[in-house]
Amino acid sequence: MKDFRELVVWQKAINLFEAVVKDTEMFPNTESARIIQNQVIRSISSISANIAEGFGRRRGKEYEHYLYISRGSANESIDWYEKLKRLNYVSADTFIERETICEEIRAMLTGMINKLESKN
Repeated sequence: MKDFRELVVWQKAINLFEAVVKDTEMFPNTESARIIQNQVIRSISSISANIAEGFGRRRGKEYEHYLYISRGSANESIDWYEKLKRLNYVSADTFIERETICEEIRAMLTGMINKLESKN
């Protein structure tokens, strides 16, 4: 594999990013909504960004480190979507869709991490 964009996990993460940007465009025009919008976009964008950065380094422990960060960002994103659901900024269906994708990404990252750990 020559490019991080070939990774299915990165593809899922970047598609999630696009969906989240669209979700946030529907938020109310308030200061708190802008702060939350910034935070959720940052956590979601961090998933694909850390996959890409780690792939570029391509060294066992260093790559593994970035995958751990990416997995943490997936968890953080689920937390933000839980808050969005509770504030009624997103529907329960949207929450379930985003949570499911984050969980799939998290599972894929765990598999990648485990594979790297077994090589070390």
